[in-house]
Amino acid sequence: MANFLDFLSQLEKNNNREWFAAHKPKFETAKKEADLIFDEVYEALSEVEVLQPLKKYRIYRDIRFSLDKTPYKNHFSAFVGRKKPEKRGGFYIHFEKDNCFIGGGFWGPEKDDLLRIRKAIDSSATLEILLEDKVLLNTFGNLYGDELKTAPKGFPKDHERIELLRKKQFLFIKKFDDHEIFDQDFPQKVVEAYQSLLPFYNYMTEVLTTNENGESII
Repeated sequence: MANFLDFLSQLEKNNNREWFAAHKPKFETAKKEADLIFDEVYEALSEVEVLQPLKKYRIYRDIRFSLDKTPYKNHFSAFVGRKKPEKRGGFYIHFEKDNCFIGGGFWGPEKDDLLRIRKAIDSSATLEILLEDKVLLNTFGNLYGDELKTAPKGFPKDHERIELLRKKQFLFIKKFDDHEIFDQDFPQKVVEAYQSLLPFYNYMTEVLTTNENGESII
């Protein structure tokens, strides 16, 4: 049976406005199918966490500053954040042919937040210990993300946790086979993955909502 991943695969091969316009009804059907799963995941997550509203990303690419002028994305995606300011972190959901995954963590911490995180890493091994948790490793594997080539300003190059200090992003990815996202228990699988991230999120929340003396800044 055809599904929205098949449509996305066709779109990738025919990424132009003429083809898209001719297949607009198929796009609308595909979008509704993906949105239904996003909504089911959001509902399941809402049972275990206080969340911000679900954000579903548009299929249209912003090509103003890109060398790639193809007008459409070849995936459907959505993001849900934890309720600010008391909690930090969020969840990204990505549906693409042969590349379905969920992601969590911190994609682009602001300058002040990144410095605060680095100071916490500098003063304590807590994050390093959290990242070695077996449940987290079995669910998502290792932390990844862009990093500096050398030590950030103000931190020694020979720091025992230099690999963490160099991070500019703190990200986790869990991939799913295409058929899994259509399974009835997919939303629950996302919830279970989210719960494995909670110790990390709670630690980062504490860091980002307090000063170096442990006093609340919210």
